[in-house]
Amino acid sequence: MQINVTGHHVDITDALRDYVSEKFERLERHFDQVIDIHVVLTVEKNHNKAEANLQVSGSHIHADATHEDMYAAIDSLIDKTDRQLIKHKEKMKDHHRAEGAQRNRQQTA
Repeated sequence: MQINVTGHHVDITDALRDYVSEKFERLERHFDQVIDIHVVLTVEKNHNKAEANLQVSGSHIHADATHEDMYAAIDSLIDKTDRQLIKHKEKMKDHHRAEGAQRNRQQTA
């Protein structure tokens, strides 16, 4: 998993970069097929915005969050991305395949 962090009207400090990397590593617990992550941190007047584009196997996921504090915006972004990854993982599962195999075994027995 490769994480690219860029800033728009904000300097990306080592602390911000480490915080983003640390938070995105938690996503690997739910879904380990994340290929690439691009995070854009933006400051507009009093609002801090965090956006992420994730390239996962079979799809792209986009999420964004706005808050008065950049770290809170990143936390909100992580939560949104986490929910989307779980939903994507559930969509990829074939729920009906196991049911069909069980029915076939019951019919042949």
